Amino acid sequence: MKVILILGLCMTLFCQGYSNTLDPCQGLWKVFILSMCTLPVLTSLFLFLLAGATSCKGRCGEKYNSQNDCHCNSKCTEYKNCCSDYTELCHSVGGGGGSAITDAEIKAVSETLYALDSNKASASELIIDPQVLVPDSQTNLQTDLSPRRLFRYLDEEALFSRPTYAALLAVLDNYHRMTGQAEDFSPQQLAEQDIFLKETMCTELGKELFAFLYTKGIYASKEEFIQDLKMMWFGLYSRNNNKMDSSGFEHTFAGEVKGGKVSGFHNWIQFYLLEKRGHLNYYSHSFNGPWTTYPDVLGMQFMWDGYFKQVGSAVIGSSPEFDFSVYSLCYIARPGKLCRLSLGGKELSVQTYTWDNSFYDSKQFT
Repeated sequence: MKVILILGLCMTLFCQGYSNTLDPCQGLWKVFILSMCTLPVLTSLFLFLLAGATSCKGRCGEKYNSQNDCHCNSKCTEYKNCCSDYTELCHSVGGGGGSAITDAEIKAVSETLYALDSNKASASELIIDPQVLVPDSQTNLQTDLSPRRLFRYLDEEALFSRPTYAALLAVLDNYHRMTGQAEDFSPQQLAEQDIFLKETMCTELGKELFAFLYTKGIYASKEEFIQDLKMMWFGLYSRNNNKMDSSGFEHTFAGEVKGGKVSGFHNWIQFYLLEKRGHLNYYSHSFNGPWTTYPDVLGMQFMWDGYFKQVGSAVIGSSPEFDFSVYSLCYIARPGKLCRLSLGGKELSVQTYTWDNSFYDSKQFT
């Protein structure tokens, strides 16, 4: 079954980070679900115990840990100590016909992508002002606690002249934010989608991602890879009234409004543009990632032309090709599952979701 991309971005912190609701010395992983969709099954907060893990969910290929009750690596069958869902979860990862992709491989590839992101913003090109940090219990206050903008300075001349940034800017303004209103793209807008794919996948990050997936047997050619990305990100599906009103790209990068609330919206460049134009009012943030350089991660509260976002997550300062590559990696390797990345030695998790009955150019992909 072919399904369309939806993502949920999570930040996993162990004894680090800046959320003021984290107790750092109780042996708990705190996972912030920075939702990129509005499915009712998504919960805003999960806690995972490090010790006594009994499932292979998100653990396939991990190193042996004597504290765990059962294990999810290739040796567990030999020692007869696999978790009960090892075969179901760990022997089925990977794309069509390709070999399994382990959690360790995903972390290794994501570290490589992180190191290759030479197009990310530098400290001299981007300055942010997070201001007020609120606890999780106050993210729904809808109160403007920050008198200044989040983005204090951005060197647009330096960043926006780069090919992938320019390509992203061209695509961002092609969407209607209200769900229930069908998207209808002009030939020029469809061409802009193709240019964005070409520019991002011609970078070192795009080449690295394809090389990895090719060696795993997921794709047989670069053409197959690009075509799958096109359907995955730009294929249309319905969020409201059976209208083809949404896509993975629109939801994740541009943002939407559904049910009177902001849905998706997880791109820092879109946030910057709307804030600069006076369409977005930054209120506060409820967590700040442990990274001391860009890219970093923020969970933000804001109002977008009358519609509120309780916790809007974004990777801050990353290049368009970085976001596009790591999210694509996670969806391809872990569709409908938790995908654990490693960026600069710190863990960032992406929860992917599948969506049936998606359309593109009047074709149906299911």
